[in-house]
Amino acid sequence: MTYDRLVCANCAAPVSEGRCPVCRANRERLQQENNFFAGLNPLMLIALLAVLIAAVALLAQQTV
Repeated sequence: MTYDRLVCANCAAPVSEGRCPVCRANRERLQQENNFFAGLNPLMLIALLAVLIAAVALLAQQTV
């Protein structure tokens, strides 16, 4: 879920504007949750890609 359409229950303003401390805290939390791949280093992404390619190759081998 994106925070650009959420309305704060504390100040009744959009959370994306961050007018009160509650808005700012929730905006920060949502930004951290939405960045799943930002926490991975390039080596980990390459390893995930290699595992995915190996799994697809194995699946293709079994179906032939």
